[in-house]
Amino acid sequence: MDESEINFDGLVGPTHNYAGLSVGNLASMRNVNQPSNPKLAALEGLEKMRVLAALGVPQAVLPPQERPHLPTLRALGYSGTDAKIFDRVGSENPVLLAGVSSASSMWAANAATVSPSADTADRRVHFTPANLVTQFHRSIEPPTTRRVLCAIFSDEAHFKVHDPLPASTHFADEGAANHTRLVCDGESIELFTAGRRGFDASLNRTTFPARQTYEACEAVIRRHGVRDALIVSQNPVAIDAGAFHNDVVAVGHRHVLLVHELAWEDQSRVLLRLRERMPSLKVIEISDAALPLCDAVSSYLFNSQLVMGPSGGLHLLAPMESRESDAARVVCETLPRDIIAQVHHVDVRQSMKNGGGPACLRLRVTLNEPERRAMNSGVIFDERLYHLLKQWVERHYRDRLTTTDLRDPKLLEESCTALDELTGLLRIGSVYDFQRDAI
Repeated sequence: MDESEINFDGLVGPTHNYAGLSVGNLASMRNVNQPSNPKLAALEGLEKMRVLAALGVPQAVLPPQERPHLPTLRALGYSGTDAKIFDRVGSENPVLLAGVSSASSMWAANAATVSPSADTADRRVHFTPANLVTQFHRSIEPPTTRRVLCAIFSDEAHFKVHDPLPASTHFADEGAANHTRLVCDGESIELFTAGRRGFDASLNRTTFPARQTYEACEAVIRRHGVRDALIVSQNPVAIDAGAFHNDVVAVGHRHVLLVHELAWEDQSRVLLRLRERMPSLKVIEISDAALPLCDAVSSYLFNSQLVMGPSGGLHLLAPMESRESDAARVVCETLPRDIIAQVHHVDVRQSMKNGGGPACLRLRVTLNEPERRAMNSGVIFDERLYHLLKQWVERHYRDRLTTTDLRDPKLLEESCTALDELTGLLRIGSVYDFQRDAI
């Protein structure tokens, strides 16, 4: 049955800020405590979606999460009025306040791992929300992520939304940022990349945290009933260069794989195994000489989106930074045009300063036509929704935010007001804690 890929982009939340919370993410660490512009960040994201929609790529949106997340602070023993809690946490533990205020759910590539029905034993689309246990600020996302996915994909005849994996570092799961689906020669392979072994620390050799475990990949494959999957090992050299997720050094779509030569351990063997299964697979391997790993990470060339254009050719949606890097620009200009027809550069600088490029901002969901009809259509991106969301952002978002501003209790009120309106626009019901508490 014919299937198509829908890009679910994460809407940037009202508390988008640069707190430098993500160890191993060089951009996040480098831009710590700089002022952010949440309004501009959200508008950049909407414009990226519009570019893709103009190319004929189906688009949808995932809402931001409730931030600052007061329920987490109350669960940690803080009490009193909202204002007193924010003042106390801001004084005693500003890093904790930044953690519960992070807009990190914008990077929807970490929301979940998705297996299309064509790959699974029960012929349903399976979703496993990532547990994100390696970073505190991300570990509080999964409950809301699951509620959002259930609101969009509620028809259990077509969809299965699982609970996250156990919240243990042994099963650390970062979602689709370490997952690529290739389709070629009438076959599909789900390619999982693991950074470490959860139960054998002696095999782990990185300075920066290796976030995805082999055991998490195995568990997702089992619960989804994936019939053909391959788990490969992330290159520790890439992790310590700042490739905290595999989508910083590799991107694939359908019959094409664009990859840096230092993305995986024993990469020649990995590519040989893929070619054995898919003889027609087109692999574009970029050498470290052509694009040094440090430039690959700073330009985020591989964190681009490979998408199918209206004429059937593949297009690469790349961050503006990859045009401004001499080495990355040359790579873009010399990509084989019989494989990648055109390169488009988009401005997502507010996201890039926190270490998230175009591919970080989206979750790929492959659906056939009955499944598309069964999902909640309120999240489908079109010109009407684009204008509604743009007006919504302009009404509710600040154009400047510092980490000091996170202590302002008005920020919570502004955020909740905005999100309450958003759930109505997207027709997803009460997915946030503040909404559910009010029922």
